[in-house]
Amino acid sequence: MGTLLLGCDFSSAPTARKPIVVATGELASDVVRLSGFQYFDSLEAWGRWLAEAPAWVGGFDFPFGLPRELVVRLGWPLHWDALIAHYIQLDRAAIREHFVAFCAARPVGGKFAHRATDGPAGSSPSMKWVNPPVAYMLHAGVPRLLAAGAALPGLHRPATSAASAAVAATAKGAERVALEAYPGLLARELIGRRSYKSDERQKQTPDRAAARALLLAALEQGTSRLGLRLGLEAAQRMELQHDAQGDRIDAVLCLIQAAWGFQRSASPGPGYGLPRDIDPLEGWIVTA
Repeated sequence: MGTLLLGCDFSSAPTARKPIVVATGELASDVVRLSGFQYFDSLEAWGRWLAEAPAWVGGFDFPFGLPRELVVRLGWPLHWDALIAHYIQLDRAAIREHFVAFCAARPVGGKFAHRATDGPAGSSPSMKWVNPPVAYMLHAGVPRLLAAGAALPGLHRPATSAASAAVAATAKGAERVALEAYPGLLARELIGRRSYKSDERQKQTPDRAAARALLLAALEQGTSRLGLRLGLEAAQRMELQHDAQGDRIDAVLCLIQAAWGFQRSASPGPGYGLPRDIDPLEGWIVTA
C-alpha cells in the first residue's frame, strides 16, 4: 500500500448537515485514485482521526499563516510557532476586534493585508473573518494539525526523538505532512471562473451541474499543468457529479494538490514543491 493521501474541505464550525469532508486516495504513477470520503461533524472528531490515521500527506483548504504586514503592525510574535501559540489563545471575538481595527486604519481598496502566496493563488487574505471566515479556519484547523503531530513544511517540524528522526529520514512519507491547499486555484485553471457549486438550493442550477461535469472530465483526463489524472469508479463519478454543494469535489481538488506535493517531497528548500524562499511566517499554498 502506498502513502495515504488526503484532501480536506474544511469548516471551522462543522455540523451534521455541513461536515468537514476528507477525500482519501493513493498515487500510482500519474493517477490519483480516489478511495473514498470521511465526514466529521465536529472539530474534535476530525482532529482525532488525523492523529489516529497512519502516515499521510494531506492538502487542507485553510490558511496556515497570517500576512507578515499584519503581524508586524499588531506587534505579534514573528516566529511561526510563537505566533500560532499567541493566536490560538485569542477567542474569535478578539481576533475580529484586532482585524477590524487594522482594516479601519487603511484606505478603501486596501483594507486587508495579503500574504505573498495570495497573488499567484488568487486566494482570499488569511485575515478575513467573513466570506469566507478563513481567519477562524486557521484558528480552528492549525492547532489540530499540530496536535496530530503533523509537519507543516516551511513553517513547522514536530519535535522527534533521534530514533524516529532517523526512520523519517530513510522512509519516504514516514510521517504526517500537512500542506496548505486551495481548490479554487485548480478549478479555475480547468474551467475558468465558472461556478460549479452553491450551498443555496435555489442556486444549484443546471449550469452549475454542467460546470461540474466539465471539471470532473478535465480532472480525469489530466489536462492541468499538474500532470496528474484522477482515477474514479463509475459510482464515485456519479457521486461527485451530484455534489451540488461542492464539498466532496473541493476535497478531491485538495487531494490532487496534495499528490502533486507528495511527488516533490524531496524538492529543494522545504520540499513538496514549495518555493525555496517561502516566508517562514506566512506559508505558501501548494501548486501556487
